[in-house]
Amino acid sequence: MKKIDARKETRELQGILENIPDSFFDAIEQAALLLDKAYTSGNKVLICGNGGSAAEAQHFSDEMVGRYKNNRPSLPVVSLTADSAALTCIGNDFGFEEIFARQVQGLGKQGDVLIGISTSGNSKNVLRAVEEAKKKDMKVIALTAPQGKLREMVNVSIESPSLITARIQELHLHVVHLLSEYFEAE
Repeated sequence: MKKIDARKETRELQGILENIPDSFFDAIEQAALLLDKAYTSGNKVLICGNGGSAAEAQHFSDEMVGRYKNNRPSLPVVSLTADSAALTCIGNDFGFEEIFARQVQGLGKQGDVLIGISTSGNSKNVLRAVEEAKKKDMKVIALTAPQGKLREMVNVSIESPSLITARIQELHLHVVHLLSEYFEAE
């Protein structure tokens, strides 16, 4: 087993947290407003990502459909990462790049919101989902890094101020909890 310097890793995260720019928090607030508008209009949220980002997509869905801290009415969020039969069917028949786009085609409609999560900002299947969402006149939110194509394609881009994958993922978890908090307060 490799020995790590847990203090160094934690201090690295602490340093990032202490220097988050105001634009990060402004983007979270803009995203919450888009989500609120969708919910109050009777629309839903679709969310997708790969690997750790897929886990965060499911985490956000769980927090909104279930609860974060307090009991409140369930909110409609569909994690496009959760249906293994759909993912493997679409991946087999159309290719991995289409696994989210096909679901957006079938489940998304005007007024809905797509949240795409990508630590690189260049996940091809997330970019394809964004393209399909835009065809349907859906609003799109990104949780991403300060680089890549994704941030340029969306209505609101919540960008981690770090380029280190682990730190980006940790901040994405924080964003999931902050967005959940907006809807617990109501």
